[in-house]
Amino acid sequence: MQNLDVITFGEAMAMFIADEQGPLHEVNHYTRSLAGAETNVAIGLARLGFGSGWASKVGNDSFGKFIIQRLKEENVNIDHVLVDEHFPTGFQVKSKVVVGDPEVQYFRKGSAASQMGVNDFQEEYFLRANHLHMTGIPLALSNQTREFAKYALEYMKKNNRTVSFDPNLRPSLWNSKAEMVKAINEIAFKTDTFLPGILEGGILTGFSAPQDIASFYLDKGVKLVIIKLGEEGAYYKTLNHEGTIKGYNVENVIDTVGAGDGFAVGVISGLLKNLPIRESVMRGNAIGALAVQSPGDNDGYPSSHQLDQYMKKHLQGVN
Repeated sequence: MQNLDVITFGEAMAMFIADEQGPLHEVNHYTRSLAGAETNVAIGLARLGFGSGWASKVGNDSFGKFIIQRLKEENVNIDHVLVDEHFPTGFQVKSKVVVGDPEVQYFRKGSAASQMGVNDFQEEYFLRANHLHMTGIPLALSNQTREFAKYALEYMKKNNRTVSFDPNLRPSLWNSKAEMVKAINEIAFKTDTFLPGILEGGILTGFSAPQDIASFYLDKGVKLVIIKLGEEGAYYKTLNHEGTIKGYNVENVIDTVGAGDGFAVGVISGLLKNLPIRESVMRGNAIGALAVQSPGDNDGYPSSHQLDQYMKKHLQGVN
C-alpha cells in the first residue's frame, strides 16, 4: 500500500475552456480540461515528486471517468475516489480572455461530490499521509461535505498530522456572508498553516493590514499564517518571525485561475522538505507566477527541476 505525503479532498469538475474570445453563449468551440482547487494542489504536488492523494466522489458518467483518467495520468493516488451511481459529476464552462479574470459558469448543484459524507471517510486511507491540505469549498457545497471536512480535520489532528488550509472563498455557494465567515474561521483556528489572500483575510477578520490579519489567527492558535498579496508577493508571520517575500515579475498574465492553488503547492512542498518558511513562500510565489502564464487551472505547474530552474533565473529577496 502506497504511503502518501499529502492528502486533500473536494470536488473536481470537467471544465470546458473557450477556444475563442467573446461571451460564452457565442462561443462555438471549447477545449476540455480538469478543474478543482483540491485536484490542482494534488496534481501540483505530484509533479514535484510527492506522494499525493485526493479523496472525493464522482458520478458514474463520462465526466467522472475523465477526472479519474486525468488524475491517474498525473500520478495522483485515487484509492479514495468513490463512484456514485445516482448523482452526476459537475462541470463548468470558462471564457477565454486576454486581460483580467475569465467568466466562469458552474453546473455543480446536486453533484456526486456534494454527497460525500462522514460515512464515506476511510480512516486507513487518511492515515497513509503525513499532511492534510484543505480548502473552504467543501464547507460550502453541502451539509454532508462540511461534516466530512470537520471530521477529516479532527481525525488528522488527533493522529498528529499537520494541516494546511486555503479558505478559497466562494460567496455564491453560501447562504450568507456571516455563515461563510463563521464556518471558515471555525476550521482555520484549528489548522497549522492558514493561506488566505489579502482580500479574503479582510472579509474573514475585518482587518486590512496583513500584519493584523495574521495576528488575528495566530492569537487563536494557528502556527503560521501566509497571506497572498497578488503580484506584490506574500507576507508570512509566526509568533516569532515575519517577512514579506517579493513576487516574481510576470509580463504576460494569461489566466489567474489556479494561481492560489499553485501558491499552496509551493508552500506545502517547501514545508514538507523542511525548508525555512521564507524559502517555502518563495516556492509558492514562483508556482503562482508560472500558473498565471497558462490558460488551464494547472497547466503551468512545474516539475521539481522546472521549479528550481525558474527560481534560479528569477530569484527574489525579502523586503
